[in-house]
Order: sequence, then structure tokens, then C-alpha cells
Amino acid sequence: MRFVLSLCFWFFVTGAIAQDAYVVVDSIAINGNKRTNIQVILRELPFQIGDTILRKNLKDRLAWAKQQVLNTGMFREGIISHTPSATKPDHICIALDLAESWYIYPTPYFELADRNFNVWWVDQNRSLDRIIYGMDFVHRNFSGNRDRFQIKFTNGYTRNYSLGYKLPFINRKKTLGIDAAVSFAQNREINYATTQNRQQFFKDEDKFAYHRFRSRFSMVYRPKLREQHEARLSYEDNKIMDQIAKDLNPDFFLQGRSRQRYFSLAYTYTYDSRDCRPYPLEGQYFSATLEKDGLGLVSNDRSALTFSSRYAQFLPLGNRWNFSFIGRAKFSFIRSQQPYNDNRAVGYSDNDLVGYEYYVIDGLDMGIINTSFRVKIADNRLCFGKIIPVERMRELPFKVYLAVNNDFGYVNHPFDFGANSFTNRMLWGKGIGLDAVFFFDKVFKIEYSFNHLWESGIFFHFNMNI
Repeated sequence: MRFVLSLCFWFFVTGAIAQDAYVVVDSIAINGNKRTNIQVILRELPFQIGDTILRKNLKDRLAWAKQQVLNTGMFREGIISHTPSATKPDHICIALDLAESWYIYPTPYFELADRNFNVWWVDQNRSLDRIIYGMDFVHRNFSGNRDRFQIKFTNGYTRNYSLGYKLPFINRKKTLGIDAAVSFAQNREINYATTQNRQQFFKDEDKFAYHRFRSRFSMVYRPKLREQHEARLSYEDNKIMDQIAKDLNPDFFLQGRSRQRYFSLAYTYTYDSRDCRPYPLEGQYFSATLEKDGLGLVSNDRSALTFSSRYAQFLPLGNRWNFSFIGRAKFSFIRSQQPYNDNRAVGYSDNDLVGYEYYVIDGLDMGIINTSFRVKIADNRLCFGKIIPVERMRELPFKVYLAVNNDFGYVNHPFDFGANSFTNRMLWGKGIGLDAVFFFDKVFKIEYSFNHLWESGIFFHFNMNI
């Protein structure tokens, strides 16, 4: 009886395979990669020469391949196609026609010192003293292997000297990479405290109030196209004026210290299936980081063990509509009071809530939910012709979306003691906006938003992805 059942199962499986026609990848032709090494592109493809693909999965596999290649940031546009092999049945030839991005950015550096444009424009009265200027040289494809080299010199609000290099692949399998950077910065002005949910600043016209030296080295392991593991070792040496440490905020580094030195060790896991990383419309993203600050190697100035994570889901709802959900969390395992400078939550980095652009909320723990319904209202391109001397910049493709945003957040700060009313309570931001996406990865947003106090405003956000 077992033999008969096994035989029937075998016939069923082989019959199902026979009905599901398949193709074999006979060749892969790549055009348009004037600088990029062809092996870098092949590493991003979810198939190689000789692979077998079910016909019913072929369309999705090709779309995935285009998505992976464009998300490298090496190309501004790409078309992928396939044709039957002229000599072999059930074999196909795949072709990628690519248009390389502009890799070299030897540009004058211009940045606002504040957390976002809105804070500079309103709270700081558009002060030119808060502008950081200098020279920033970035090569996003230094040797043709998707390696990034950056050297930066700035003056103005922040005097900074930094050097960085990232190489995605150092082994034959192209699964192991490195990322290293070192920087030194000085500021005459420093954010020394938070009062009523706003940053407080101290400035000395004659001396630098804040000195920072930072260095880091990472090993990046990427065994699959969408998964990555990173182990990072870093070192920081920070100094502030005695006036800040003794008088203005003894908790800046804790216990009235004017200097802070420590090593950090962190591990990060990332899964990313987003179609367009700067402005996703479909796919998932998940990252989780466990970081230990203070290893006891140079001092006992810092001791923290922090877990932070981010989960995002992007759902297409037809040809034009889209829904996005992003959740962020931070939890501190060491529950003692942390230095003010390291007690960041909402308002820093990308931990934002619409309607709270003017505020910061500090704390040991944090939870944020960002949701948005978006509808595409324009999809076109501007053609400048030979007026633009650089051929790659003669066409400007763009898309415009109308977005309805709804955000929630909560920050736990057991050591606030009533100085900031936004801690230890539910936060709610909502509003409507226009999102413009230029090329594949340049994003500009204008939003009209409210917070839980029904304070409203028009806010601007930029992401040039350089």
C-alpha cells in the first residue's frame, strides 16, 4: 500500500512540474555601466546564468532584479527585458539597459545646524550664524565597485574634518564588506539642555564650547540580497566647557564631568524588500540594533545597553493609491540616568512625528508609529535638452503624491521631573502634504500638520540622498 501511495505521489509531483513550464537563463547582457564593475551588478540579481525560473514567476523575478539594481544608487534609470534564445528551447537571454547616476559630488557644502529647516526658519530667525559651509567631496563609486569615499571640511557653525570609506565587498563571494570613518568637530554653540520640549543653547564667541572626536569600523555581512548583518566598533572622545559641566547642566555627561570617553560595540540586523528605499511604495523593512556603550576599556564615563528597532510595511492599493506603516522603538536595559547628550528620543535623526517639528522629547524609552495614505497625482519628466551640458542631467523625471499623515508616539523619561510636558504622555500628529520624488531618490515634502495641542504649521523636509 505504501508503495502504491508513493508511486501516485511521484506521478502527481512530476505531472505538476511538467505543467508548470520553466525557462533557463542562457545569458545576461548589461549595457550602460560605463564605470560600474559588471560583477557589482550581477551580485544584485536574484538569478545567474544557468538558473531555472518558472515562467509564472519570471515577471516578478525580473521586477525584483530591476529594484535591486536601482536601489544600489548607482543608476538613475533601468530597463530589464528578456528574449527567447535563438538556439536553445526554453532558454532566455536577459538584457539590462542602465543609465548611470552622477557619482562625483565635489561640491560646496551647505547645511543648517538645526534639526530641520522649520526650526532654523522660525525658532532661530533664519540666522546665518547657524549655517555650516565648506567643501564636501563624495565619490559614490570610487573604484567602480560601488565603494564610497568621502572627505569633508566645514566651517561656520561647526568646524569639522572627516574622512570615510565604504567597500561593500572584500571577498570572492561578495558577501563581506567594510565601513570606516573618522571625524573631529568643534562648536562654539552647544545644545546643553531641554526645557519645555525645546533645545536650550549656550554660545561662547571666543572659545569652542564642544569638541568631538569619533571613529568607527564596521564589518558588514550580506549573505542574501535582502538581509544584512553589521558588527560595529566605535570610539568617542567628547569635551565641553567647564561652565556647562559645572553650572548649566551637570548631567550633560553626568556628575559634572567635562569630558566623556568610551568605546561602543553594536550589532545590527537588517531585512529590506522595499521597491525604492528613499520613497517606498511596496515591500517591507526591518532592522534591530543592540548596542553597548562603555566597554570599560578607557574609562567609566558611559554605561548603557540599548535595543532599538524599526519595522515598515508599504502596501500598494491599486495603481495610484498606497499605504505606509512605520513603527520605531527604543528600550534601555540599564535603567539608571543617562547623560543628557545620549538621552535622545523623538525629534532626532529620523525619529519624527508630523506636527512636532519644533520640539524634541528626550527619554530612556520610545515608541513611534507613522502612517500615511498616499495617492499619485503626477508622473512626468522635464526635458532641458542641450541647455544642460551634462547629458545625465538633461531629463528630470518626477512624481508627485498627495499624502494624508497620522502619527502617534510615546516617550518614557523617568528622570524628567516635570521640566518637559511632552514626556510620559501620548503624542498625536496629523496633517496633509505633497511629496515630490525627483529621479529615483531625491525627495522633497511640504506638509501642513497639527500636534496634540492643535498647534499647526507648514513644514518642509528634504532628502537629497547623496
